[in-house]
Amino acid sequence: MEKAKTSDVEISVEEKLRALFSLQLVDSEIDKIKTLRGELPLEVQDLEDDIEGLETRLVNLREEVANLEKAISTKHNEIIDSENLIKKYNEQQKNVRNNREFDSLSKEIEYQTLEIELYNKKIKEFALQLEDKKVVIDDSEKLLDERIQDLDNKKSELEEIILDTQKEEENLYKKRDEVQELIEDRLLSAYNRIRNNARNGLAVVSIRRDACGGCFNQIPPQRQLDIKSRKKIIVCEYCGRILVDEEIINE
Repeated sequence: MEKAKTSDVEISVEEKLRALFSLQLVDSEIDKIKTLRGELPLEVQDLEDDIEGLETRLVNLREEVANLEKAISTKHNEIIDSENLIKKYNEQQKNVRNNREFDSLSKEIEYQTLEIELYNKKIKEFALQLEDKKVVIDDSEKLLDERIQDLDNKKSELEEIILDTQKEEENLYKKRDEVQELIEDRLLSAYNRIRNNARNGLAVVSIRRDACGGCFNQIPPQRQLDIKSRKKIIVCEYCGRILVDEEIINE
């Protein structure tokens, strides 16, 4: 027979309130540890994203450089081909039989000469682009090295904090699991929803100086008496947090 979950067993409202308040205390301690880590986990993630982006950019830039170098090499080969054709046509002009053949070869020589000029122009354009790409690659590589160093430092800092708080955090999560067993699923779901919507992570607060400990709005005397009686779950009508009386903290 399957063992019943503790929260499936009917417990009093007061016991539920105590369990909720205990859960809030544990979650607040966990929040303190996360606050100690600060923005480090996000900073690490951002740096990892930056590094991935830079590495992708460098791959693309190096591919563009290779394509430009190949294009320059192709143009040099085309110049050689045109020069060979000019040489060939010049030789053929020596053996022409009439002016028409001579003019035809002259036009071919002129065309190949223009082609060489065009190839040289393209080579200069490609060379300038190549120079610009190499400058960008150099800057990107330096930036990548800086980002990698920053990531190593941030990871070391984060790992040190995690190592210092790991045992405490493990114990807190273990205690959290034990406390959750005392709370029915519907109430636990409501607690988590309120907590996620609360800026300070407080889903359960006590009455302090006749006011809600979460939003600090005044609580009417009769409602305070209802809260002190611990006969039902009462939430703040202003912020929606679960309210407990101040005495429950000291018990």
